[in-house]
Amino acid sequence: MVFNSITFDGINSLDYGVYVTGEAVFNAPERVVEMISVPGRNGAIAIDEGRFENITVSFPAGAFSTDQEGFAAKIARFRNELVSRHSYKRITDTYNPDEFRMGLYRSGLEVTPAGHVNAGEFNIEFDCKPQRWLLSGETAETFTATGSITNPTLFPARPLLKVTGAGILTVGTQTMTLIERTDPASVLYIDCESQEAWEMVGSAMLSRNDYVQNAGADFPVLPGGVNDVILGSGISRVEITPRWWRI
Repeated sequence: MVFNSITFDGINSLDYGVYVTGEAVFNAPERVVEMISVPGRNGAIAIDEGRFENITVSFPAGAFSTDQEGFAAKIARFRNELVSRHSYKRITDTYNPDEFRMGLYRSGLEVTPAGHVNAGEFNIEFDCKPQRWLLSGETAETFTATGSITNPTLFPARPLLKVTGAGILTVGTQTMTLIERTDPASVLYIDCESQEAWEMVGSAMLSRNDYVQNAGADFPVLPGGVNDVILGSGISRVEITPRWWRI
């Protein structure tokens, strides 16, 4: 028999005799919209804040044990592994093998005995960021000349850029001027999600935000569909990890 499982921060539930069902893993988060009523006007004005709320993802689970370690010991080890993780961690499940979530473990583990002492049922509950990140979005695309990159989703992605050279660079919606650095061969990292830029000097990560001058107010975003990648004079190589996501 094949059992479904989750992996949380590298910990696979099946290693502890814990299997999951797919109930609720396909739910979607709530879009944040402010509704404003105006006197004398029918209906309400919807102001979309351009974001989604976190979502609670609960995996109904079961566990059993037939070895000498015993059911109670396996559950204790699994529980301790879950609660010892702090902040958001990567979550995958066998129902959605092409994507992952970022979530934190948020509840206890109350086990209901299932027939005999070596089996039980319980829920594994996470507080997750709204995105379902695509594994394909972790594969970098490299450009040594002008080209394009295609977002396969309906949602704008904020990529990680690794740039060699200095000059004018356009990625998706944004044109930037990158200031020449001391070492022309060094790589400038630009994280469009955190809106931070840095350079690795030895083992040190040094801030380089002042080396990035944006033509607009934001860092590059890759909307759904085809996005241009234009390497201006002085830019020799751009590596884009797109971070595609869906809901």
